[in-house]
Amino acid sequence: MILLRIEEFKMERPGQVKIGQEVEIVERNTVAFYYYILVPAVAMSGNYKLSERIKSRKGTVRDIKRDDRGYFVFVEFEE
Repeated sequence: MILLRIEEFKMERPGQVKIGQEVEIVERNTVAFYYYILVPAVAMSGNYKLSERIKSRKGTVRDIKRDDRGYFVFVEFEE
């Protein structure tokens, strides 16, 4: 059985990705947490604990929303 998860990435400018587009991520870490960047550096995730890490390095953009804080990209990953 394939498990799916949707994660949120903050994007500063509109039009960097489109719904349905396959995207790649890179993982970065500090001493306390992990975070992810949509390649080529168009959006960034929040912080994740070790147990919450994203295992897949490719996903599909499922939605893009805008609010007063900016643009948010929702990417679906297989786990």
